[in-house]
Amino acid sequence: MKILIYAIGSRGDVQPFIALGRAAVARGHDVTLSAPQGFTEEIAAAGLTPAPLPTDYQALLQEPEVQAALTSLGGKLKAYRWASELMNAQLSAVWDIGFTVKPDIILNHFKASLAPHIARALGIPSVPVALQPGFVPTGAYPQFLMGAEGHNRAWNRFTHRAVMGAMRLGTGMMHRRWRRATGIDIGARMDTLGGYVPGGEAVSLQAYSSTLVPRPHDWPESAIQTGYFFGTPDDWTPPDDLASFLDDGPPPVYAGFGSMPGIDHARTTRALLGALEATGRRAVLATGWGGISGVETGADIHVLKAAPHGWLFPRVSAVVHHGGSGTTHEGLRWGRPSVICPLFADQPYFGARVAALGAGPAPIRQRDLTAEALAAAIEVAHLPEVVARAAEIGAAMRAEDGVGRALAVVEGLVRSNDAPRPE
Repeated sequence: MKILIYAIGSRGDVQPFIALGRAAVARGHDVTLSAPQGFTEEIAAAGLTPAPLPTDYQALLQEPEVQAALTSLGGKLKAYRWASELMNAQLSAVWDIGFTVKPDIILNHFKASLAPHIARALGIPSVPVALQPGFVPTGAYPQFLMGAEGHNRAWNRFTHRAVMGAMRLGTGMMHRRWRRATGIDIGARMDTLGGYVPGGEAVSLQAYSSTLVPRPHDWPESAIQTGYFFGTPDDWTPPDDLASFLDDGPPPVYAGFGSMPGIDHARTTRALLGALEATGRRAVLATGWGGISGVETGADIHVLKAAPHGWLFPRVSAVVHHGGSGTTHEGLRWGRPSVICPLFADQPYFGARVAALGAGPAPIRQRDLTAEALAAAIEVAHLPEVVARAAEIGAAMRAEDGVGRALAVVEGLVRSNDAPRPE
């Protein structure tokens, strides 16, 4: 069958869909993956057909308007106005790609909000895929944008409805602006966070580990928790200097803060270096797109831009990171304790979950990060009971088959879709 995947965002939003697409190709399917600029070579190397979108998220995250949007409501409002033209271009690209590919099914990140409209026009299913637990209302925990700690069940459910309502409102406004600019008719209003199945009930895939976030009892059957979309362990040849560093001493700590720019790079870096000096631990530091800067490789520190987590994490003692869904899952997958220093969005939630499971210390928000606090957290991560608990969680998570479960749902939906296709 022909599958179209929309994966919109930074690396953590794209990488799991590449893993899913690679597995689908191995099962004989034809997969097109539409993602922002910067992933085309990686998508093609996985055997998928790239359909690039006009947005370069790495460059976008460096814009002052976007960085302001990460830290204040006023910044978000200004960024919304500033980004209008950019979003119009992205919506047009998403729309055009759908009708060019004409797939049998669409899988989409929630940012690809036109997916159900395209699916309806083509007479095919579309399935939204969530990489974090914030898109199905539940009383078990709050929507992650409303805090990591829950209250009573009524309040928790309210937070989901409030946040999802605001997202639907904002997306509706974005669609109306785009329709006025382009004259494109997308048909009657639909739930932009929902999916579409011709003549049937829409379903969603909740692509995160049930070991990390157990399925709530009050979810509908249409919310299918698959597990995270892990790829196969990377067959990667490290540079000679990295290989030598890993061989020359005990397993180091890994530290990296992913794709998102930090609030204060210099302060984050000072805190990290001070913590490593205080603990006397070796470290591999990944500069990524932000968060760590101005550090050079030395006797006890190896600096790199990035390395495949599936290759590197089994070779480290603990993982210090921002708490994005991908890094959280990958660290725990290999049984490594996590020290989470969240910035925003789902990161505080994942930090709280790791601590609640006993696989790491309490999270330290990046705005509160100090060398003393981080040093203490790193030492907690190396306590025998924490190391043992992380190993236990890793074994359970490696037994999950998120990719296999997701593809079984996808193949079943296509087989059962007997709706006539519009010409």
